[in-house]
Amino acid sequence: MFNIQPNKKTTSPDKANDISFLNKQTSAALAEQARLAEELIEQERAYRYGVVNIRDLIAPSSLEVKPKYLLLNGQYVSTIFIVAYPRYISVGWFAPILNLNESFDISMFFYPINSAIVLKQLKNKAGVLEAQISADIDRGNPRDPLRETALRDVEALRDSLTQGTEKFFQFALYVTIYAKTEEELNQLANNIEDLFGSRLIYSKKVFYQAEQGFNSTLPLCDDGLNIAFNMNSSPVASSFPFISSELTSDNGILYGINRHNNSLILFDRFSLPNANNVVFATSGAGKSYAIKLEVLRTMMMGTDVIVIDPEYEYKELAEAVGGTYINISLASEAKINPFDLPRPVGQESKTEDIIRSGVITVKGLVRIMLGQLSAEEDSIIDMALLETYAKKDITADSDLSQIEPPTMRDFQYILEGMEGGENIALRLKKYTEGTFSGLFTSPTNVQMDNQLVAFSVRDLEDELRPLAIYTIVNYIWNVVRSQLKKRILVIDEAWWLMQNEDSAKFIYALVKRCRKYYLGVTTITQDVNDFLLSPYGKAIVTNSAMQILLKQSPAAIDLVQKTFILTEGEKYLLLESGVGEGIFFAGNKHAAIKIVASYIEDQLITSDPEQLLKMEKQNQAEAQAEAE
Repeated sequence: MFNIQPNKKTTSPDKANDISFLNKQTSAALAEQARLAEELIEQERAYRYGVVNIRDLIAPSSLEVKPKYLLLNGQYVSTIFIVAYPRYISVGWFAPILNLNESFDISMFFYPINSAIVLKQLKNKAGVLEAQISADIDRGNPRDPLRETALRDVEALRDSLTQGTEKFFQFALYVTIYAKTEEELNQLANNIEDLFGSRLIYSKKVFYQAEQGFNSTLPLCDDGLNIAFNMNSSPVASSFPFISSELTSDNGILYGINRHNNSLILFDRFSLPNANNVVFATSGAGKSYAIKLEVLRTMMMGTDVIVIDPEYEYKELAEAVGGTYINISLASEAKINPFDLPRPVGQESKTEDIIRSGVITVKGLVRIMLGQLSAEEDSIIDMALLETYAKKDITADSDLSQIEPPTMRDFQYILEGMEGGENIALRLKKYTEGTFSGLFTSPTNVQMDNQLVAFSVRDLEDELRPLAIYTIVNYIWNVVRSQLKKRILVIDEAWWLMQNEDSAKFIYALVKRCRKYYLGVTTITQDVNDFLLSPYGKAIVTNSAMQILLKQSPAAIDLVQKTFILTEGEKYLLLESGVGEGIFFAGNKHAAIKIVASYIEDQLITSDPEQLLKMEKQNQAEAQAEAE
């Protein structure tokens, strides 16, 4: 019988001493490494302490905390918080606050609450209200509308939460305002509280919590005030501040894309109180591009378009759509007689009134030709014009559909035969027999029987251009008054007409009266100062229900801001906009817009010289390839 036992391992004393020594060396090495690592961390911390970071750049140089406000770099800062809301708030109720032309920060905090907890509370509340209503009925008391309304609201909210169509939140809203003085701060705070109060929203200013209020509106997601109100998701959504005007309708044309929410800006300008439009932009900002796009799309809706083109920009568009392009110049065969009269429409006007209106219009043209007139000269010209029409048997008893209007030469001959008219006739000879003869001395031979008619004045001298535009607009106005039809008149570079009081007054009268003749006038200009500093220019803007502002120059932006009552944000948007970007106004609504066109539209309406040169080279290459 064998007794087997396991071997017992034994360690000699010398070997145990060696292991202990190695452990001590390892511990010492690890301790040394830890010390070096700590030294490196301290050195890195010291290095970073001397490096400028973002916090150092944005931190204020001074901050003084007062009970009601902060002094931040010498600026007064205070915070307003919402305490209670009414039973019902409408969508966009916060817009008047957002549109204030003031500097302020807005912070919103949303704290979701479990629907089960809210449903339990609402169930208890509904039971209490039902018990109170039943007790009133048992006692014979009159019904309490407040309790009945509260019960209906509670039951409706219970249904919405149960169905999952609504969620429940605790909602906190803070507004931090800035001002240069304490008085301005108090005034601004009172204005904002008045706006809240007008919507039955109860608000308060911070007291001994100015720093917490300021921190709550910093982009730190830190609610230092923690003043919330129980709300379901619908009223919370109506409080959301990032709203923009929706300019999408069932009728109209596409003007562009809303840059706030990428929705389409579809609009019918004839749905406004008037169909007039003004367009302001710097050179190269895309104003002619935007209007040519509007012209192209408006024609698809059956509207007639008339264009006064000073720079041959609409020629290719007119040829592409089969329109009529009329070049008005001294050597051109196309002529317009400024003495033409409109044909009467029904019983709208008497012949005598139409003749008198024609005399006033021609007198305005003569003033532009001859410059300042004395009272005596004005009276002589007035009598001479009446005599000129009378010589052609155009009187109050005439049939205007059968008449032959006089010309500028007939007017000159009448002046030569009148006492005191010789000097005026001599000054007028430059336009009848001299260098500028031929422009106003022939009967009208142009026709406006096309859907798109464009008049070009590019080949005219600068001195003649305002006269020609005035005469063309008068002729168009006569045609418009003679036949009622849906039309748009585009006057490009309208600042030419603002340089003279008579032409500016005529355009203003046209803009003011065109609505009743189903006409919308579009005035385009890049010289904002010349246009808006004229009293008639401002009146034209006032009488235009639609406005398009594209990129503006720093020299004109202050005047544009004052005229259109723009906020600081909208001002800088116009300064920083790209080509085809700006603000679209339609009545009381406006939105940031980006003009967009399809490829085919872009090829038809572009005025970019580089793009036009590429297209010309491409056409030449294609023609050469076909020839080979």
